[in-house]
Amino acid sequence: MKVYIANFGRENYEWPECKRRGSVATMNAVDAQAYWEAGDREGYIGSRISTDRTAAGLVPTRPVASRWFNLMTIISKTDGDLWIHRAGERLWWTISTDQPPEFVRKTEPITRGREVVVCHKPCRPWSDVTKSGVALMWKSLHPKARDFLSTESTLQQLSPDYAEYTISLIEGRDLSPWHRLPLWIQKNDRSGSKYSEVRLADEVRRVAYRETIDILECGEIPAGIYRMVATALKTAQASNGQQVLRKLKNKEVRCSPKQLEDHIVELFERQEGICELSGLPFDLDEKDGDKAFFLSLDRIDSAGHYEIGNLQLVCRFINRWKGADDNEEFQRLMARLRGPEA
Repeated sequence: MKVYIANFGRENYEWPECKRRGSVATMNAVDAQAYWEAGDREGYIGSRISTDRTAAGLVPTRPVASRWFNLMTIISKTDGDLWIHRAGERLWWTISTDQPPEFVRKTEPITRGREVVVCHKPCRPWSDVTKSGVALMWKSLHPKARDFLSTESTLQQLSPDYAEYTISLIEGRDLSPWHRLPLWIQKNDRSGSKYSEVRLADEVRRVAYRETIDILECGEIPAGIYRMVATALKTAQASNGQQVLRKLKNKEVRCSPKQLEDHIVELFERQEGICELSGLPFDLDEKDGDKAFFLSLDRIDSAGHYEIGNLQLVCRFINRWKGADDNEEFQRLMARLRGPEA
């Protein structure tokens, strides 16, 4: 059984209909749906990059557009999978069935109001209580579980361990094997701190600041200068700093610290919080999170400089794997790893 965490459309507008129908859903713009129905991935990706925008209003990257293509396939084919959705202070769940999907054309009831085709895949009735009758209140969940049981993306498949936890939660089983883990204990001990739950806007800005500092620090800047850079970064957040050049070993940072920090935030929004090379979601909880999935700034051309246009956000372990390899060759190998539907 696969476990998915999902939202249903921009601003989650399709959730009331999903709840009423007993379904999970995703949608494509009408012109994009034609490419999907024809199985034309390249045509779909090209059209989305040319005409569509992310939730932040930015041009989607190729991996993001490719992920959008996959969403309709995942939703239309799901069968026997557990689906989780957070709505306010409640956690809802359902299991997809083998009934065929229904495709409905509608105008999105939100600001941009596109004409879309919505795919509704039948599921069992949504429930906000476990199979043993316990209400699934958001605040009653373990702080660590709250980190992975909500998503800012349209859809996210949970890793095997988190999936097993979620199944056990819904089944009403004993959750102590997870709750006794050191990482979970630490998370619970800090549950009153800012790390108890990821708050997206604040976390992205904090991570962008940290990544900027790390890039400058790697350049072997003397400690005194490093402290001045850290201070300057804080000051620069309220200014329009001029372009600067800093040596990073044999590379250069060809923008100001403030510009670099802002660009990291922009990349995060454009990539929808997803690693550009693996398609995996970032873990922003740097205090108690999984370090392998922390955000890392990568130079697309490893022989090039740290400058706008040559940067992408990847998971930390992906950055280690890629090293100084050619970006296109690494993408080819990752595509082989993901298989034909990637």
